[in-house]
Amino acid sequence: FAGCQGADGENQCYNLCTNSGRYCATDPDDDLDSGLSGADVVKESLRRLCIWNVYGETDGVGMPWWDYVDEFLYRCDSADYFTNEDCIKDCMQRSNVDYEKVQKCMDDAGGLTENVQNSVLEGELLARETAGVVILPSFFVNNAPLRGALTVNEVFEAICAGYATGSEPEACKKCSTCDNVQKCVVAGHCPGAPDSFDTVSFPVFMGTLASVVVCFGCLGIAQYQRAQRQMRAQVRGIMAEYMPIDENNKVESVGITDDDDDLNIEIS
Repeated sequence: FAGCQGADGENQCYNLCTNSGRYCATDPDDDLDSGLSGADVVKESLRRLCIWNVYGETDGVGMPWWDYVDEFLYRCDSADYFTNEDCIKDCMQRSNVDYEKVQKCMDDAGGLTENVQNSVLEGELLARETAGVVILPSFFVNNAPLRGALTVNEVFEAICAGYATGSEPEACKKCSTCDNVQKCVVAGHCPGAPDSFDTVSFPVFMGTLASVVVCFGCLGIAQYQRAQRQMRAQVRGIMAEYMPIDENNKVESVGITDDDDDLNIEIS
């Protein structure tokens, strides 16, 4: 926002503004005495505008801009690194953005320190007024503003609806019926869909299940046979302790007579 400059040209909004109160932003951490300031947000906004002017004006896509924003959010979006020039330069290098060109754009526009207009920021304020933007952030699809609370699904549907029938990108075709549009767009497919990599087909599932059943069946049979062998060996050992053994170490027979006086054991 703008207009935090006094009649004498003095900044009346402390560290929320640059250029002596001409361009301001709310404090991101609601602490004017420490952490990030609104002026830091204005500076980063100007930097991204310049990246777009350098790399996006020509083709209207500006992939280096998207790459830089993605890298910045991953590496520098914290109170410790938001204003760290080394972190910012690293993000630019990873995004194939020329730091010197972007810095020149920021300086040529008027900079952020002096009590002068910044042509890039002035252009954005003028565009906001021309488009009738009253709420930030605002979203436009084919120059038509989206009103109300913006959600991922609503913005996605609005963008896809802007394409002529048959010319929609693959993301619109794959994710239009997906419950979680954001995950679908990031992954490239709808989580849980039959043709996605996070599910398996019915034949593959049944084949895997049958293999597991056969494997455990073989292990069960092997264990059963092993237990039977151990049991027979134990029985033989017990019998060998109590049964007489002949000279050939073979047990043949045991006989008991019916004599009432004596108990005779005969081996035949």
